[in-house]
Amino acid sequence: MGSRGLPPLLLVLLNCYTSSSTQVIATPAAATPAVTKEDLNSTKASPTTLQPSLSPRTPGIPRAPERSGPRPTPVTDVAALCVCDLLPAQCDVNCCCDPDCSPADFSVFSACSVPVVTGDRQFCSQKAAFYSMNLTADPPHRDFKLIDQINPSVFCIHISNYKPALSFANPEVPDENNFDRLMQTSGGFTLSAESAVPSTAASDGPQPTNYEYGAPLQTADASSGSFLKLPSPLTSSLCADQNPAAFLVSQAFECSRRVDIEQCEGMEALSMAHYSSPAILRVSIKIQSVMYRSLNHTLTQLEGHGVLRPSLVSTGQDRLCSNVVLQVKYSLLYTATGQIHEASLSLVLGTLSSAVSLLQQKFEIHFIQHGTKPVPLSGNPGYRVGLPLAAGFQPQKGSGIIQTTNRQGQFTILRSTSQQDCLASEGLRTPVLFGYNVQSGCQLRLTGTIPCGLLAQKVQDLLRGQAFPDYVAAFGNSRAQDVQDWVPVHFVTYSSNMKGSCQLPVALDIEVKWTKYGSLLNPQARIVNVTAQLVSVPEPLPGPERTVVISTTVTFVDVSAPAEAGFRAPPTINARLPFSFFFPFV
Repeated sequence: MGSRGLPPLLLVLLNCYTSSSTQVIATPAAATPAVTKEDLNSTKASPTTLQPSLSPRTPGIPRAPERSGPRPTPVTDVAALCVCDLLPAQCDVNCCCDPDCSPADFSVFSACSVPVVTGDRQFCSQKAAFYSMNLTADPPHRDFKLIDQINPSVFCIHISNYKPALSFANPEVPDENNFDRLMQTSGGFTLSAESAVPSTAASDGPQPTNYEYGAPLQTADASSGSFLKLPSPLTSSLCADQNPAAFLVSQAFECSRRVDIEQCEGMEALSMAHYSSPAILRVSIKIQSVMYRSLNHTLTQLEGHGVLRPSLVSTGQDRLCSNVVLQVKYSLLYTATGQIHEASLSLVLGTLSSAVSLLQQKFEIHFIQHGTKPVPLSGNPGYRVGLPLAAGFQPQKGSGIIQTTNRQGQFTILRSTSQQDCLASEGLRTPVLFGYNVQSGCQLRLTGTIPCGLLAQKVQDLLRGQAFPDYVAAFGNSRAQDVQDWVPVHFVTYSSNMKGSCQLPVALDIEVKWTKYGSLLNPQARIVNVTAQLVSVPEPLPGPERTVVISTTVTFVDVSAPAEAGFRAPPTINARLPFSFFFPFV
């Protein structure tokens, strides 16, 4: 049959096949060899790969110019690509391409979650990494194969003549430093089509990292996947050392560590250098303070020291290991752009006895923004036992709460002294600490020359202090502008019913009611009511010298309701049938 009976599309395809140009962007279906399932797993190229035709060209038709050679090396290495590697510096379960997994980890895998990893699927030939588990072996192990995979698509890229198209170049943002250079490179406001793609090669040193909330903190050797670790307990109380510290996530852990006294000098977890040597990119960790705790729990600050290492000594029949790390506290100073500006470390060292097999260690990390003064809190959000109550005044209705800058002096009571003289200890106060029931007092010696009214006012000022608060924060981190998060102090005066007698205040009873707020797993302490009761009695009978006992009590009452497990309401199914569902019966 002649060419007149051929469809126009087939003629076009035949012309593409007989063309001698090597610029082949797409291979039509008529020229694509049949690819079977075995070809997809083959490591050899198909023998029917399309080649340039050597047939003579038609006279009068110019030959298309030949451009580039074979496709350049792919930018992405599929052997190093792992899409299931989600945990940094940890082995992901059933992730056969995770470089953090060891042969011992592979032996407990049940299958490979990602069995095939390929590159760009638009190419006719591409690298593919195949992962599988050999469960019949003893022990089971992982199998890895890197093959050349043939793309069975109708249209695929056979040759690429534009190398920059295989990757994305990060554009350089103009600023006051590089504007003139970019203007000269571009030749004005008209960009040249033949200009080279700007290079994005990184410098030799590590670049500053702008962290986001929750991102792991990289160390100087971040190329090998190293992060700042903060040991923490996982399924048990034992310390797990692979917990990466996260940006802006303040944490505090306490865990136990099994220690062999004979091997204490070689254990990194007990060494001071293990926690002070990492460098967070360009910022080195500076040792701020080192405290030493003896066997009788006395603390001594070490001055002018270097990096102390654990040392094993013998004292009679007992063996001791000194310079062991007991507490670690990181303080990181960061900027508004998310860069670590400064890192400091506070340590508590101690001595370990051979009688101790489990060592208790504490680890803490907190973040402070550069250029701001940290605001002391009594909890976040709930109160913590032993921290002072936050209190203040409201000058007018509708305004915020005014607090003193001294958190220890916002809510205070009378402090007891050894002299027990109220007039001598008039200015001595002690803060009200959450969860601590306190009773303090003193003795007031009276003479007949002091008027009762003046004395009553003096004793009341002694009990209340110079600035008795009107409001107490419901949470440890309540802000002054959020008035709804503050609890008013109910001041009640109790006196006898005797008429005509002068009432002398003798006691101030403060009752703080609090409740557990929030989840059952992590309840937060919240103050719900504060009552201050001033108790007055009639003036004592006149005499040459009288003694009155003045006292102050603080009581914390837990008014939490019994916890009840709550369940979500069952879902309601709102299913509607189509109008003609029962046709033709209805």
